Amino acid sequence: MKRYRFAQLSAVIILFAASSPKVMAQVAAGFPSMDSAAFPPDAKPIDPISIVAYQRPTEKQKLRLFEFDAFGPYAVAKALLGGAYQQYKNAPPEWGGGAKPFGERVGSNFGIELVTTTTRYGMAEILREDAAYYPCGCRGFFHRFRHAVVSTVTARHGEDGHTTFSISGLASPYAGTMTALAWYPDRYGVKDGFRMGNYNLAIVAVENLALEFVYGGPHSMFSHIASFKTPGGNAADQKP
Repeated sequence: MKRYRFAQLSAVIILFAASSPKVMAQVAAGFPSMDSAAFPPDAKPIDPISIVAYQRPTEKQKLRLFEFDAFGPYAVAKALLGGAYQQYKNAPPEWGGGAKPFGERVGSNFGIELVTTTTRYGMAEILREDAAYYPCGCRGFFHRFRHAVVSTVTARHGEDGHTTFSISGLASPYAGTMTALAWYPDRYGVKDGFRMGNYNLAIVAVENLALEFVYGGPHSMFSHIASFKTPGGNAADQKP
């Protein structure tokens, strides 16, 4: 009963967001726009001519992005690598060692990632956030590194695509690990769910770095889309 109670807790959090989009949107509105961080003054766009105004992804593009994030190479790699590490550390010890426990750990990690991705895209749809990862249109390792890490908890919002704090980006990693309490040993509680959520959030940041520097998959199609504005201007008129 204990494990199902914790699983229900994560479901309540998600349902609250779904039933109160105005409240969640008001929370997001309280954070200042981070558009100025998208292109720092000393960071030059890779190809200024090719930068275009922001357009929200189509439903077909969203589905393609979701499939890539939920079932693509990074999702598989995270599940396998996480399972291998847990097997090495014998965590949780109740699962023991051997081929079957390794499969259980991989399946557990894949389940966490699936819930994380589904929650992120679902909440983003409700809150009018854009769950796609937008590669940095700038040069320089540190600028791109900062962009990837900051994108973990930020997202494009609204029709103009301004960048702001992302509720879905922050909440989804914890929803994934809280749900995992349903199949973890009974001794694992809410505190453990939050602790694992911290690691899950860090893993999302690492994945963003991979999307930025290694392989972006369908996210790469948004590499030349701008979302920055100047006072009295709009993204289409902005020149870097």
